[in-house]
Amino acid sequence: MPIKYEDVLNARNRIDKYIYHTPLDKSMYLSDEDTNIYLKLECQQGMKCAKLRGALSKLTSLSKEEIERGIVAISSGNHGAAVSYATHLLGIKNVTIYVPATTPKSKVEKIKYYGANVVGVGENYDEAHEIGLERIKDSGSVFIDPCSDPVVLAGQGTIALEIFEQQAQIDTILVPIGGGGILTGISVAAKHINPNVKIIGLQTAACPAMVQSLKDKVFYEMFPTGASICDALVGGVGEIPYNMAERCIDDIWVIEEEDIAEAVSFLAKKEKVISEPAGAIGVAAVRKNHSKLKGRNAAVVITGGNIDESLMVKLLNQY
Repeated sequence: MPIKYEDVLNARNRIDKYIYHTPLDKSMYLSDEDTNIYLKLECQQGMKCAKLRGALSKLTSLSKEEIERGIVAISSGNHGAAVSYATHLLGIKNVTIYVPATTPKSKVEKIKYYGANVVGVGENYDEAHEIGLERIKDSGSVFIDPCSDPVVLAGQGTIALEIFEQQAQIDTILVPIGGGGILTGISVAAKHINPNVKIIGLQTAACPAMVQSLKDKVFYEMFPTGASICDALVGGVGEIPYNMAERCIDDIWVIEEEDIAEAVSFLAKKEKVISEPAGAIGVAAVRKNHSKLKGRNAAVVITGGNIDESLMVKLLNQY
């Protein structure tokens, strides 16, 4: 396995002083007498996204010589913001982030604010990924890959360490899948702590890339995307998450876009939690599939809170 539990522990030792140990709050609205639903609020992490953990894990592992070569990332938004913020914390200069045209303005603003150079390429994430990789191929810069770098994924696994420290009885964890990096890191750590824990991946119906990859037994690094408000969950899957999927994922639920939109509003109005659509997919999944979780102690990872103001106002008014 490219990622081991020990890698997650080592990542935690490197990043612990830089990250926020986010709350694991029990939801009074989603729980009942038989079922306990907890929200892991990574939307309150630094930069309002879980991906800060992976970015810091990689950056704190680099040598001085590697850092001096420059840092580069390709992102639909959150990963880029996390890399920009992490390099700012560590005093690293010469940072470039490639983003597609679909990246929300709020995320682009955060990337720029913390000093990274933003380069817009491609109409969607897959196009940006392809163009960005071609441009950086011979640059010598260190590429921070959010989905297929074991050191990055180990950093994401620290979420699972916190979940079990906060509530040892957790037996189910629901995690969004874009490229699959966050789920893979969480699963490696969670299944070491509790081999019987169920890891449920969540994909938007607009882009069920992992579902189709596993069904067809084909690594879809690029995947067609329908109209989606989940900018962080579109495009193809990562190679390591695909190769480890059978060991890391117990089930994948595909969630409709309208249910995700409703969940954003529900979180704000009922739970007083601000989440972007990709982060709210777990709450949408619980609301539509509550009977499947009967008798379980489930943690729902709310991966990000970087929602554009205009979209948030629209969803709050609509639902």
